[in-house]
Amino acid sequence: MQEPGLDRHDWQTQWEQLEPDLEDSPRETLPEIDRLVERMLRERGHSFDDPELKESPEPEVTAEFLEARRIVRLLEAGEEVDPGDVGAAALAYRNLYDHVIEEHGAP
Repeated sequence: MQEPGLDRHDWQTQWEQLEPDLEDSPRETLPEIDRLVERMLRERGHSFDDPELKESPEPEVTAEFLEARRIVRLLEAGEEVDPGDVGAAALAYRNLYDHVIEEHGAP
């Protein structure tokens, strides 16, 4: 059994390693941020498979994640993405990270 707080510590460590790159090269860093935030949200009970978001404890949080992920998928596909959309996705991931860390603490 894992000690309480270890997941949170792992998340914070990963975020701190990615955050400078997010500011310097968001297009390249957003896919890694996406994977981290997805893992955090899944461990908090969010489901991204239900198109109506019925299974998620906080549908608005899931919707924010899915919109940021949409931008990441466009970037990964080599599509042209407005810099404002890239910034919005980065801000959404930052908000989601803060939400999980501050509101929920360790699993």
